[in-house]
Amino acid sequence: MDIKNFTIKSFHEGLMKKDFSAMEAAREFFDLIDEEDGEIHAYLRKTKDLAFSRAEEVDALVASGEDPGILAGVPIALKDNMLIKGEIVTAASEILSKYRASYDATVVKSLKEARVTILGQTNMDEFAMGSSTENSAFGQTKNPHDFERVPGGSSGGSAGAVASGMAVAALGSDTGGSIRQPAAFCGVVGLKPTYGAVSRFGLIAMASSLDQIGPFTKTVEDSAILFNTIAGRDEFDATSVAKNYDDILNKEVSKTKELKIGLPKEYFVDGLSDEVRRGVDEAIQKFKKLGFKIKEISLSHTKYALSVYYIIMPAEVSTNLARFDGIRYSRISRINADDTRTNAEDGQYKSVSDRRRSALEEIYFRQRGVGFGREARRRILLGTFVLSAGYYDAYYAKAQKVRRLIKEDFEKAFDPSADGVDLILTPVTPTTAFKFGEKTGDPLQMYLSDIFTIPANMAGIPALSIPVKKYKVGGGELPVGFQLMGRPFCERDILSVGRMYEQDAD
Repeated sequence: MDIKNFTIKSFHEGLMKKDFSAMEAAREFFDLIDEEDGEIHAYLRKTKDLAFSRAEEVDALVASGEDPGILAGVPIALKDNMLIKGEIVTAASEILSKYRASYDATVVKSLKEARVTILGQTNMDEFAMGSSTENSAFGQTKNPHDFERVPGGSSGGSAGAVASGMAVAALGSDTGGSIRQPAAFCGVVGLKPTYGAVSRFGLIAMASSLDQIGPFTKTVEDSAILFNTIAGRDEFDATSVAKNYDDILNKEVSKTKELKIGLPKEYFVDGLSDEVRRGVDEAIQKFKKLGFKIKEISLSHTKYALSVYYIIMPAEVSTNLARFDGIRYSRISRINADDTRTNAEDGQYKSVSDRRRSALEEIYFRQRGVGFGREARRRILLGTFVLSAGYYDAYYAKAQKVRRLIKEDFEKAFDPSADGVDLILTPVTPTTAFKFGEKTGDPLQMYLSDIFTIPANMAGIPALSIPVKKYKVGGGELPVGFQLMGRPFCERDILSVGRMYEQDAD
């Protein structure tokens, strides 16, 4: 059984032909994880009991002659910020090291209903704050193509699991590029859906107006299958929207070729590495060969997207992470008076209320001061600053106004009444995967790695990262990807065009 090359479609075909059982596949995948993940470290935890239980159920249905569904038994990994009932979920943070979920995230519930085999939870930057998976409290994940380089972030574990063949597909979350950037670095397909297309209920929040859950897969077709399963209205998420994606890949070829592709001049500037520039140019030439009309466009406020993002995102981070106050979600099993500085015999407290206040401060600092990593603390402080009295209007309010201008750029570019385009093609990242430690000393350089992905989050539009090919970098070869962005809730357009590219490029 060649499990490393399984796609969702080929797995289902093999299962229905009884070339293997769901239980055999699950055991093979866990054996592969045990054998190879010690080096890559894509997984934080495995969920064997859950996986074997579901595989047994799928095998019973197949044995009875029933088709259990396209995703039944498919081994899938989940980023460690999606709640799985009864399982520890940490968001790769020490502060949640003892937290066990009491309910399923909506996307997890959808996968369980589709009878997916959930293999485990993948590594990530702490609370999804990072672009390299170097900020995890539980160690780094390595890029399967070069162990000296990062897999991208924050969903680096999910990208690494799919790229290495240790999962057929995976889910990640994307706040400023955290699906698309690691997909490009690891050479897989990554989809950030439209904001509201997929429920965020049960996702440990980073920045609530930007977060979105999406799939990592080996093919665009698989991306459409997995997205269609998790998309939809959810009563527990007021931002979710009811849309029917059942015909998501059934767009006629002739209709697909009528879609016009825009190239924003602001994305093709100095700073692109030679490998990325060649890769994206190759993709553009392929689309011209396929008969697509290519048009240069302008997204003039793109240059402000990074600055706006690093005002709005930390502000929402500081609010969302306030719940981790040392009382709820405690990482310490038990704290009593003897563990703090509240001993009345030392004579330093004037009253009981003083002692209690000191005890609370001790608990608070022991939790947040040690429980949060350096990057999480940095973003909490930045967010608290921009929301503080005297700075709110100067920073946060102004950033929200510029965010509106960024969104209007996309609306104008997609406006059919003004000869607008249907899709926008850009690079995903300025460079290929960088080496560990290369950017950690300079946060600004790290933040710049998301410069081409952030605008889609600011505008709430769907975006897809598709691998082009590998290019020689240093002593090895590294993947390069390109990005397709579309109108809100028009995932069908970017997936149909991406699939056509993929089929032609083989």
